Amino acid sequence: MAYDLKLRIWRGDASGGELVDYSVPVDEGEVVLDAVHHVQAMASGDLAVRWNCKAGKCGSCSAEVNGRPRLMCLARLSTFPPGEPITITPLRTFPVIRDLVTDVSFNYVKAAQVPAFTPSKDQPQAPFRMQQVDVERSQEFRKCIECFLCQNTCHVIRDHEDNKEAFAGPRSFIRYAELEMHPNDGLDRRRLVQEERGLGMCNITKCCTEVCPESIKITDNAIIPMKERVVDVKYDPVRFLSRRGRTKPG
Repeated sequence: MAYDLKLRIWRGDASGGELVDYSVPVDEGEVVLDAVHHVQAMASGDLAVRWNCKAGKCGSCSAEVNGRPRLMCLARLSTFPPGEPITITPLRTFPVIRDLVTDVSFNYVKAAQVPAFTPSKDQPQAPFRMQQVDVERSQEFRKCIECFLCQNTCHVIRDHEDNKEAFAGPRSFIRYAELEMHPNDGLDRRRLVQEERGLGMCNITKCCTEVCPESIKITDNAIIPMKERVVDVKYDPVRFLSRRGRTKPG
């Protein structure tokens, strides 16, 4: 049964903007992205919004719905209180381009800084052989659709713009974890991720895990194991004494 839905959508650009009220007819079973499309079709054709698959697999339609970072295509209208307006705003952590579209290039810059897979001496070239348990351990991280909701909700950069240069963010950390856990990768990235990518700045509040649409256990399965691996290399007394022995006096 069709009904009228009240929306409040942020409209504007980098110079500023405001919430604009809309009332659009929607049908039972629709999602927030459907309602936004109704606004485009019936009330405001110039509304800027990213979307592609509408199936929760491309990560394009990320926004903040009633203050919570989520994919609009997975946010069913029936889950919101009936009769109350739904407020849609752009991702807060990234610069606004226009309306609901933000500049997420920060995330691609951080991705480019991750040293690529480097074959070990034991298996220098394909085909690479590994046990099933190792495949399953890293397979979870490959479910990432790069919606960047985890990056957006991480308070390290969400509330502190000046941290962005030194902090890679949850999306990058699962990539580091995937490579570190790969039995055929021969590059040690542990000191890099701690000293130059800001792993130590994460205080494991699990806010990134809570918003992940793919239910990746970012904190428990990636960030915490990476922190443990960093501790092994940075604070192990034998390694510490070995490094001191290689340091020239004066």
